[in-house]
Amino acid sequence: MNIDENRWQQWPEPVIRRRQAEELRRWLRTVVLPFSAHYRELFRAQGLNADSFRTLEDLQRLPFTAKPDLLNTPEHPQRFKDFVLTPDAQVLARRPATILRVLQHGREHVRKEFEAEFRPIFVTFTTGRSAEPTPFFFTQHDLDRLAVAGRRMVEVCGTGHEDRLLNMMPFAPHLAFWLTHYAGTAFGVMMLSSGGGKVMGTEGNLRHIHKFQPQAIIGIPTFVYHVLHQAAEEGVRCETLSRLVLGGEKVSEGLRGKLRDLAYELGARDVQVLASYGFTEAKLAWAECPFPAGKPSGGYHLYPDLGIVEIVDPQTGAAVPAGQPGEIVFTPLDSRGTVVLRYRTGDLIDGGLTYEPCPYCGRTLPRLVGRISRRTEVMEMHLDKLKGTLVDFNELEHALDDAPRIGAWQLELRKVRDDPFEADEIVLHAQNLNGEDQAHLAHELNDRLFAHADIHANRIMFHDAEEMRRLQGVGTLLKEQKLVDHRPQADAVTTSPTNARGIAGAGAREPATASTGKGVPTL
Repeated sequence: MNIDENRWQQWPEPVIRRRQAEELRRWLRTVVLPFSAHYRELFRAQGLNADSFRTLEDLQRLPFTAKPDLLNTPEHPQRFKDFVLTPDAQVLARRPATILRVLQHGREHVRKEFEAEFRPIFVTFTTGRSAEPTPFFFTQHDLDRLAVAGRRMVEVCGTGHEDRLLNMMPFAPHLAFWLTHYAGTAFGVMMLSSGGGKVMGTEGNLRHIHKFQPQAIIGIPTFVYHVLHQAAEEGVRCETLSRLVLGGEKVSEGLRGKLRDLAYELGARDVQVLASYGFTEAKLAWAECPFPAGKPSGGYHLYPDLGIVEIVDPQTGAAVPAGQPGEIVFTPLDSRGTVVLRYRTGDLIDGGLTYEPCPYCGRTLPRLVGRISRRTEVMEMHLDKLKGTLVDFNELEHALDDAPRIGAWQLELRKVRDDPFEADEIVLHAQNLNGEDQAHLAHELNDRLFAHADIHANRIMFHDAEEMRRLQGVGTLLKEQKLVDHRPQADAVTTSPTNARGIAGAGAREPATASTGKGVPTL
């Protein structure tokens, strides 16, 4: 559909759903099915065509696409190419619209238009934490859409044209950095991109905060926290700061509060801490609008003309009603380059999808409401059930972020005596913010772990800010590590009575051990 810049924020639900279905049919008929090797074969096998999708409910007839579908295999070493649109020049040339454009503008003009529409000129990669990074290709057509999505995200966050933006996203061929770059240029705002910690380090970012005096900082939550904490320790002032826009990790209410407190120490007042949500496969991201501290977020504001979001039951795959929790599934509209349909993100949203007007900004576009949990992060930890309850590390992250007297933290999985056949153990590394009694704070933290996941840490070790930065890989890793698995692996799979399926300490209430950064127990 032609992007209606004046009304995309105000369409009522029936209009949104009708226009999305119309655009989906047109896009499938004229772009995807003629030029996508993967979906052309999938539609043939399923007996589907573009006209099979008269309403959005008809999307459920199409099988999901998931991350394993994109991964290369020994039999198919360049599988990702099947998802890249490859236009057929003869098909394009025979279309009446092409003939008319040639008559009006000439053959060379039309050739350049098709180049801009279909020729890949830019690539990003998935972050590749659990698998080999997968390339996603953009054409100039896609980059134009990326700029539109980025500009809208800046608008939703309430940024003004006179503001200065400091982009602290890590410089890499990943969506987060480049979306932020295009957001700034498309919105027409002064922006400085530091490249995150790996390019200029913490000190370089501190200098930029001091000299650039940004109104908004955009970055990964863990790194932004560390930079602001260091800034506060060094007495850096930034009274202009009014927004922190975070992406790449979950943002709990506790973390929002800690970031607001740090901004206050820099001299800023009434700072908005806003989260964004996006993923490589969507080629865009969405953000929250400003909302009062202590109130619930209005949710992630979607762009209904650029993509369709479904919420499905993660077990059955069936669509769930509006406002119900489920897994996020995304289908783009009018993309070129790499295209995936009905992409299962593996991300769960606990408030679901709503079309109700936002209570803060009044926009009537669809919104994702509530907390997002990434199931993939839980599966990466290779944990089984503890006492019959699945350990949800997404929930543990929120619990520890919300802990009022600790700053940065890291949850480490180890094996007793580093023996691969021994029981698992949990080591919690944390920064003691206010010099609290370590023994008392350790008991508080273990009670928090038990209340949220029915587990206890075998050891709790307190460190200063510098050591926590080292443990998390601040400035050296693309994404700072809050959950790490240092368990050695056995050479062969064996069945051993000493190889506990659960984490040691989950059953009996072991007393926590609080220790200093040197590892010397204080209890």
